[in-house]
Amino acid sequence: MNQNHDIRAARPADPADVARRITERRSQLGLTEQMLAYQAAMAPRYLQHLLAAGPAFDPAGFLRIAAALRLTYRDLLEGRADAPPGQAQAAPRPLLFHLTPAECWERIGTRGVGRIALPVEPGPAVFPVNYTVDGASVVFRTATRSSAAPDDGAPVSFQVDRIDDHLGEGWSVLILGEAQHVTDADEARRLSKLPGITPWAGGDRPLWVRIRADEITGRRIGGG
Repeated sequence: MNQNHDIRAARPADPADVARRITERRSQLGLTEQMLAYQAAMAPRYLQHLLAAGPAFDPAGFLRIAAALRLTYRDLLEGRADAPPGQAQAAPRPLLFHLTPAECWERIGTRGVGRIALPVEPGPAVFPVNYTVDGASVVFRTATRSSAAPDDGAPVSFQVDRIDDHLGEGWSVLILGEAQHVTDADEARRLSKLPGITPWAGGDRPLWVRIRADEITGRRIGGG
């Protein structure tokens, strides 16, 4: 029987309990909230939103938090406990490594599925979109008035994660930049020929959105 556990298959955890464990562990390690956010490759405001929303909102984000706190994902969700007699020792704590900008671009490749986070109240709204890479930017298509359509010039973040089902290895890349609507017809035609640009959601999605990377950061999670 396969003993691996997928990050999205873990049983639901109470957000308040998880937030308490994060705060306690952060204090043990002498980390401020800002320091934890940096090590987990996210904005402090986004970290605060995750603490309120709980792991179901962004499981990969909580895996990065767990690694920054030197905990396994399960320890973070369920609390640390000694293994019952006769069972194997717990898996090694995950380690968090910084990725260079070149390594970040290498990992997100030329196309794939990522998540765009839009700055709305009371917290950021996150939507999955398929993207293609064009220079130092990511581009995607959406409906003009869809939930995933940012305002032209709005500050946004774009995240791509790949986490394996062992909950111990993977990577995460975060792009911070400004959303730009592509209105030039020739440019739109050029973009339409790039691989992977057809929206997986289907339907009429004429709005092209480009996110230029003012900053790109990444973390690799693993054992060494």
